[in-house]
Amino acid sequence: MPAIVKRRPAVAGYFYPADPDELREMIEWAFKHPLGPGGLPGEVGSLGRASVGFVAPHAGYMYSGPVAAHAYYRLALEGPPETVVIAGPNHTGMGSLVSVYKEGVWETPLGEVEVDSEFVKAMVANSRFLDPDEKAHIYEHSVEVHVPFLQYLFGDRFKIVPIVVWHQTPEVAEDIARAVAKAAEELGRDVVFIASSDFTHYESHESASKKDSIAIEAIKRLDPEGLFAVIEKYNISMCGPAPVAALLYLGRIRGSTHAELLKYATSGDVTGDKSSVVGYAAIRVPLPGK
Repeated sequence: MPAIVKRRPAVAGYFYPADPDELREMIEWAFKHPLGPGGLPGEVGSLGRASVGFVAPHAGYMYSGPVAAHAYYRLALEGPPETVVIAGPNHTGMGSLVSVYKEGVWETPLGEVEVDSEFVKAMVANSRFLDPDEKAHIYEHSVEVHVPFLQYLFGDRFKIVPIVVWHQTPEVAEDIARAVAKAAEELGRDVVFIASSDFTHYESHESASKKDSIAIEAIKRLDPEGLFAVIEKYNISMCGPAPVAALLYLGRIRGSTHAELLKYATSGDVTGDKSSVVGYAAIRVPLPGK
């Protein structure tokens, strides 16, 4: 049998602890933090699927973990999806313009998670942009940091589809959304989409909060075109506009009408230094009527 393709963690010991016990403790710290939900998730799966997906940040857990925990606290109540599509921006410049990891497993200190290769094949067949490519993922953190949160909640009861986006345009975002929707329909998959993005980078807390509120209003309206427009108009240094817009397009396809802000904070809220911050948001796109 051919060897299983294994993606090793790139930022364990840097963005989050490399020791499994310390990692679990830090995830629980994020849930319990004053900027987090304030406690550990309740009964897993008690609500059933109610969300198309979530926006969540991808900085070091010390900075953005409590905000990310709001998305995962809500997802925990819905139970493990069969497939989690995690789309983030390309920070390294490596690989293809829109790279999807096609097969194998992703390893973190909490164990291994299988890539849904069948879903990847269906997506690629329905996309003009997605390219099966592993190079973009080797050192990229924007997808990786979400996997331990999912493992903490669900163990290995889910598969992932990692996507890293360099060419961030409305066309790419809509293409990803349509490919996800078609693959989910063809395969009958229960899918949740995680859009990995931080918001304004390295401005004052006051400036970042003001700019980010404009972007968040477009997201809440489920307006991907409007999101790209305000990012350009107000020079908002949001790093994952295409992944977020893909979630909004997917919400439209699924019949959603709005998104809800679960939590916004900046790194300054954590560190106390508000002179130069990064903005973080957890946002949910509900299924119709949910």
